[in-house]
Amino acid sequence: MLEPGTKAPVFSLPDQNGVCHTLEEYLGKKVILYFYPKDLTSGCTKQACGFGELYPQFAEKGAVILGVSKDSVASHKKFEEKYGLPFTLLSDTELQAIQAYDVWKEKKNYGKVTMGVVRTTYLIDENGIIVKAFGKVKAAENPAEMLREL
Repeated sequence: MLEPGTKAPVFSLPDQNGVCHTLEEYLGKKVILYFYPKDLTSGCTKQACGFGELYPQFAEKGAVILGVSKDSVASHKKFEEKYGLPFTLLSDTELQAIQAYDVWKEKKNYGKVTMGVVRTTYLIDENGIIVKAFGKVKAAENPAEMLREL
């Protein structure tokens, strides 16, 4: 996990509509950049829907929410449409941002070791500096926690 005070690594990734986004385009705004393992799974759905419900309050505070996973653009589109998600989901199939933000880790599940995304949320300030970093976040609690941090 990257430390607060670190310059946030730049990226260029497609969203659920295939439109490319870069971190630079969000300079001047606070960014909540959250990494999650997989679209349409229970924990990831709770987290995404939580951000969706609180979205107007994040927008009032001038914050942008970006969700990132290694799922495809098409998978993100299904996720967005099924739950009416009002924010941007970025597809990182090549693990560009996932590795740059140090969230690709060894995970153990029922004794089996695999590599995957560890649920992590970063708060990035208007100048592109990481001001808060939360590792192994609880999916259901993360959106309210991030709103309090703003």
